[in-house]
Amino acid sequence: MPSLKKPFRFNVGFIIHEEIGYNHDFPFAFDSITLGDDLELRNFEGIVNVGKTPQGLIVQADFSAETNLNCVRCLVDFEHELDWSFTEMYAFDKRFETESGLLLPEDAHLDMAELLREYALLEVPISPLCKPNCKGLCPECGENLNEKDCGHKPAEPDSPFAKLKDLL
Repeated sequence: MPSLKKPFRFNVGFIIHEEIGYNHDFPFAFDSITLGDDLELRNFEGIVNVGKTPQGLIVQADFSAETNLNCVRCLVDFEHELDWSFTEMYAFDKRFETESGLLLPEDAHLDMAELLREYALLEVPISPLCKPNCKGLCPECGENLNEKDCGHKPAEPDSPFAKLKDLL
């Protein structure tokens, strides 16, 4: 059972002594959890499958959660669903180490918190939108154009090439 201080730390020592090909599932479910200092997740669910290979332990994980994001067009907070998966190898020793550089700790306890956070952050969009057709804010008065039309029209371009637009 995971501790409250380190909810993603679990013992895999018993898997080390099993035959090659053995695997075990570690389920996770939280109503609300914070990864790192800045990533707040709700309805967090996931499963980590740890299997034994000749080189180390292979970790396959699937997770889903919800988080609040801020729309880049209208600046409204909205709920966004995240789904992510990853596969990593915890090598038994340096000979089998992969690019990620993960080695099985001596105490045989894996702490997945940092990996979970990194992979979850990769799923957060760079420019989040509350909806694909978000109209944004009026540049004149700042009114949210998704809620009502303020009546302001975009200014005519002051470019000598503005008339070319009419030809298209």
